[in-house]
Amino acid sequence: MIELYQFPPMWGLPNFSPFCLKLETWLRMAKLPYQAPKCGIPLGKAPKHKLPYIVDRGQSIGDSSLIIDYLKATYGDTLDNGLSPQQQAVSLAFQRLIEENLYWPVLYSRWLDPRNRQVIARKVFGRLPPLIRDLVPLRVRRKMRRDMQGQGLGRHSEVEIYAIGCRDLDAVALFLDDKPFFWGETPTSIDAVVFGFIANLLWAPIDNPIKAHASRYPQLDAYCRRMWARYYPELPLPPAAG
Repeated sequence: MIELYQFPPMWGLPNFSPFCLKLETWLRMAKLPYQAPKCGIPLGKAPKHKLPYIVDRGQSIGDSSLIIDYLKATYGDTLDNGLSPQQQAVSLAFQRLIEENLYWPVLYSRWLDPRNRQVIARKVFGRLPPLIRDLVPLRVRRKMRRDMQGQGLGRHSEVEIYAIGCRDLDAVALFLDDKPFFWGETPTSIDAVVFGFIANLLWAPIDNPIKAHASRYPQLDAYCRRMWARYYPELPLPPAAG
C-alpha cells in the first residue's frame, strides 16, 4: 500500500500545506489505497527534504507533482484521460500559476507578514522546548525570506505582493465561474491543486488581503465545500468555513 508522509492535520484541515492537501486529495480522487503513518514531521527521510513524499513498492518519491506523475504511470490515469490536449495545457498553465506564483504571496501571509507570523509559529512549533521553540521559527522565516528574494517576489513591497496574489486569485475564480469543478461536471487532477490551495487560503485562520479578496467570489467557498463533501465526507468542515 502507498505510504503518504506529510505534515499533521491543523485547523480542521487534513493538512495546512497546500501541496500535502493536494496530494492526499488526488489519492482520494484516484481511489488509490494509501495510509498516512503518524510520525510527527517526517523530514528526515524525505528524498527532497520537503513534504509530502510517498513510499511505494520500496521506492521513496518526493514532490507532489512528480509523485502524481509516478502514480499515473504506475496505476493508470483515471482522472485526466478524458481531457483534450488543449484542456491539459490549460490545466498545466493554471497549476503553474497557483503553485509557482500564488504560492509565494500565501507563504508571505503566513510566515513573513508581521500580523500572522507569531500565530502560525506558535501553532506549528508550540510543542517544542522553549529555547528551540523560539529559534526554529526565526530560522524558518530567514530561509523563506531568502527563498522569496531568490524567486523575485520577495523584492516587492507587501502591498505589491498581495496585489499579485489577488490577481492570480481573480484568474482562478473567473475561470471556475459557476462550474461544479474546474472542467465542468467531472473532477480532474487540476481540482486537487485548486482545492489544496484555495481551502488552505479560505479556511485557515490566517487573515490577509488575498483571503479578504477571495470573499468576493462565493463560488470559491462553494467549490471547496463540494470538494470536501465528495472527498472528505467523514470529516466536519473546518471551523473557519462555518
